[in-house]
Amino acid sequence: MKKISLTGIKPTGDLHIGNYFGAIKPALELAEEYDARYFIADYHALNTMKDPKELNSTIRQVAAGWLAGGLNPEKVIFYRQSSIPEVFELTTMFMAFTAKGLMNRAHAYKDAINKNKENGKTGEETDSGINMGLFTYPVLMAADIIIFDSDIVPVGKDQVQHIEMAQDIAQSINANYGQQVLKIPQAAVQKDVAVVPGLDGRKMSKSYGNIIPLFAPEKTLRKTIMRITTNSQSVEEPKDPDTSQIFQLYKLFSNADEQAALANRYRAGGMGWGEAKEELFQAVNRLLTPIRERYETYMADIPALDKILEQGAQKARPIAAATVKRLRKAAGIDL
Repeated sequence: MKKISLTGIKPTGDLHIGNYFGAIKPALELAEEYDARYFIADYHALNTMKDPKELNSTIRQVAAGWLAGGLNPEKVIFYRQSSIPEVFELTTMFMAFTAKGLMNRAHAYKDAINKNKENGKTGEETDSGINMGLFTYPVLMAADIIIFDSDIVPVGKDQVQHIEMAQDIAQSINANYGQQVLKIPQAAVQKDVAVVPGLDGRKMSKSYGNIIPLFAPEKTLRKTIMRITTNSQSVEEPKDPDTSQIFQLYKLFSNADEQAALANRYRAGGMGWGEAKEELFQAVNRLLTPIRERYETYMADIPALDKILEQGAQKARPIAAATVKRLRKAAGIDL
């Protein structure tokens, strides 16, 4: 029997190629080895996204994006967090075993407090603008993870704390009832995930405004790539592919022979940055065209897209209900 892997997907708007290589592609590769579950964390998004139209649209865009990127709903369980009411019952039960001090140490809460302090707020004002959803989100996240008996949760180094908190909560419950009611999840730290450079050479991020959108039309894609920042080297000068973000991006979309050939052209001189960007565009467009077409197909039929998520929820709920039933029985609620 395969071990279980769980991946949460926060609906955060337009996906870009950094999301694809840094999150979507490595997460989907786990489905070859694990019994994989993927969920759209729409209740987590509610902490920051209050516009109903924006949230509704973003949920579907992200769902279509992952499906277009290769997620196969026939082989994995793919669902919306909000479609699994058992998650919220488990969250309520977890609250009774979660120390407030543990929540005080959560990175997101501490970061929000520190920002308020930097803005000159003191005393009770340091909690200004922080809702209970943000404060207690590690408990909801723990429920997301534990309810499906997850063995591993793939995360970056900065997210390991989330898994550690889920472990703390599950261990407290198991110790209290003197039995293993809940499975203890483990973090699978993704060490070799690609760090994708943006248009300005920094890590690609929406916050920097330096992204290459994953589903941009071909003309927009080309214009975006042509905006990549370069140095002032002339056409005739040899160029170092190892220090060029254009070449680093090209490596993500090409095979070894193509990379070697283009690297030789860099070093030989006679190729300007405009030509290098054109080579990059051709490679990017070659990979993204079928993904973009699949995305457009999903977005053109929202009822069919919603049905995929509903079918995923139907698969997920019996698993979730079994976990809640175990804890209810251990707690003396179900006799």
